[in-house]
Amino acid sequence: MGQMRGPLGRVVAVAADGTHRFSKVPRDRVELRAGHGVVGDAHAGATVRHRSRVRRDPTTPNLRQVHLVAVEQLREWQASGHPVPPGGIGENVLTEGVDLLALPEGTLLALGGQAVVRVTGLRNPCRQIDDYRPGLLAVVLPRDEQGHPQLRVGVMAVVERDGAVAAGDPVQVGYPPQPHRPLRRV
Repeated sequence: MGQMRGPLGRVVAVAADGTHRFSKVPRDRVELRAGHGVVGDAHAGATVRHRSRVRRDPTTPNLRQVHLVAVEQLREWQASGHPVPPGGIGENVLTEGVDLLALPEGTLLALGGQAVVRVTGLRNPCRQIDDYRPGLLAVVLPRDEQGHPQLRVGVMAVVERDGAVAAGDPVQVGYPPQPHRPLRRV
């Protein structure tokens, strides 16, 4: 796995839901299982679980086992008039102190004392975000100077090592070898 280094953040909240719903239920702790995801969560599994992806090809590897969002993003959304509580946007892990969107593909995040996830890419926002909070999609999907959409609704990861994760746990970052690849939509 290599040496964990880089910024040290913390877990603010964790959430899971065994039913396919937009938001997830806040929990005291979640259990991560290698190659599977969050135990008891509807999106856990070795192959895709997101409904639209299952319809396309149910045998595709699940690169979206764990959804992570930075609390700093939630604060931005709240400041723009869109109150989003922990678990509200469907994230499993809410972090603080780590710029998740700036991480390169393949970054390892140690969550708590045991669990390790590998960042696979950016979450692809969908219209359900506006169903949840009208107008929020424009906030989480702004455009850059060239008009290209900027995905700002967290990152997706796969579980590399089992472990429990709870609010207050530390987050450590292990960067992959150079050259770094920027995160893309997964």
